[in-house]
Amino acid sequence: MVRIDSTVTAALMHEPSDSALLWDAVRVMSRLLRQAAKLPGALAICWHDRRRLAKRCAVDIQYSRGKDERRRLYRKLIAATDATRAALQRAADRLTGLVGMAAEHWRAQVDHYLPLIARVLDQSQRRVLHGQAVPAREKLVSLFEPHADIIVKGLRDVQYGHKLNLVTGKSGLILDLVIETGNPADAERFLPMLDRHIARCGAPPRQMAADGSYASRDNLDQAKARGVTDVAFHKKRGLAVADMAKSAWVYRRLRNFRAGIEAGISCFKRAYGGGRCPWRGLDHFKTYVWSAVVAHNLVLLARLKPG
Repeated sequence: MVRIDSTVTAALMHEPSDSALLWDAVRVMSRLLRQAAKLPGALAICWHDRRRLAKRCAVDIQYSRGKDERRRLYRKLIAATDATRAALQRAADRLTGLVGMAAEHWRAQVDHYLPLIARVLDQSQRRVLHGQAVPAREKLVSLFEPHADIIVKGLRDVQYGHKLNLVTGKSGLILDLVIETGNPADAERFLPMLDRHIARCGAPPRQMAADGSYASRDNLDQAKARGVTDVAFHKKRGLAVADMAKSAWVYRRLRNFRAGIEAGISCFKRAYGGGRCPWRGLDHFKTYVWSAVVAHNLVLLARLKPG
């Protein structure tokens, strides 16, 4: 018996907004320009520090009323960001031939941040100045955690991080976990998670329970074709109980079994840090999540061990 559900691990970032992203961009570029002046052998670089202007615009935007006033403030903030970006690009061009580890590290940071800042400027202009809707897959929500996805759970609950699909068994151990890219629908991930289980164990589970968001006629038929005897979705979504399980009693039993994964996910997120990753970068994000899985399973194994 296995059960599957999804959750979200948040990335280390603040609530995103266009004004905050632009202010972050000015801060980062100003820091890089100050560092450039201190590099050994660097030529003098002339640039105007626009941090004060950018911060004032970002704060005023939060308390502004009316679309016209917000657009005016955004134009000033975007112009300050664009001018600082041009100054940083000029500095990078002038310091191209500079050698040394410090110069290489500085250039690596510039190469990392400039494309991200270009994306921030583009999405701010499209959304605020031109009134265009920017698709979630194209949005950048953090300069420091650019890998973070926009995850919408329900109608209004928006989180920023990565979606996880988990599989657990009767013991409560996390048998499999996938850190997803983007925000795929649960129904799209049901069969891939089942195939991963079959590939790892060499046989399909006899019974499988899943949340109602995984339910579809095709998922049910494909799971039965792969050898799963009973499949129970928490919400029927138009499926008959007789098609999912051999009896109504088995269906109720599997539905109750599925509810146990909610407690497991809550424990994983609350007790082992699975709710929010405090490490930066996608590789570190994945390492942290898997270390939380290992800690969860080791403690659970210790409790299950007899004697």
